[in-house]
Amino acid sequence: MARSRMLVPEAKQGLSRFKTEVARELGVPFSEYNGDLTARQCGSVGGEMVKRMVEEYESHLK
Repeated sequence: MARSRMLVPEAKQGLSRFKTEVARELGVPFSEYNGDLTARQCGSVGGEMVKRMVEEYESHLK
């Protein structure tokens, strides 16, 4: 069975800050415990994060 591992461990703190920032902008109440959040709320945060990362990457290609 494959294990998930972060390729760049130093990025964990930055991704956590990014996730918190996006959640705050979307009005999703992220905290230490997120078991009360719906799948839709979590998905909206993750989807927005990916969208922004892709936009950032594409802007550097130009």
